[in-house]
Amino acid sequence: MNFSSKILENAVQEVALLPGIGKRTALRLVLHLLDQPSERTTNLASALVDLKMKIKFCKECHNISDQPICEICADAKRDQSLICIVEDVRDVMAIENTQQFSGVYHVLGGKINPMEGIGPSDLTIDSLIHKVNSSEITELIFALSSTMEGDTTNYYIFKQIEKSSIKVSTIARGIAVGDELEYADQISLGRSILQRVPFENSLKN
Repeated sequence: MNFSSKILENAVQEVALLPGIGKRTALRLVLHLLDQPSERTTNLASALVDLKMKIKFCKECHNISDQPICEICADAKRDQSLICIVEDVRDVMAIENTQQFSGVYHVLGGKINPMEGIGPSDLTIDSLIHKVNSSEITELIFALSSTMEGDTTNYYIFKQIEKSSIKVSTIARGIAVGDELEYADQISLGRSILQRVPFENSLKN
């Protein structure tokens, strides 16, 4: 692809680094931005800089937040004793959209995956265990995707807290095995939260 401008070429190369964006799509997007009023392009650039420089992660649940404590954890109406364990922030958004969950979350930041070099220490499992040992938690809900990595992560956490008296459940398998949580429809996901089952039962399947 030949460019008449080095500035244009650099912009296309940077946009093409985004997932799912090829060089031709990147060029179309960059040329679109070039046609827009300067204010719109400046606002986009400013929003992206703010995203990287000002975004925080909640000290309690590791969800993305504008403040040290996210709005969900700070909400007095949420049941702080009920924690839903998810892989990333997209899963929090998916479950929140169902409006069927009134507890709080714990974002792991991924799943155990030895093939990709991701172990327990690379996730926020230690802070979850500390939370279990130091807080009045009554139930943990595993809401990871139904994949080998998700099941491995569930089992690892379960073994770490097995001796505690906390109830441990997992979302019902209304979500197909192998499906990522963020792509589940809201009705199925909402029902799977409400119809959750004891985690020990899932080990027998």
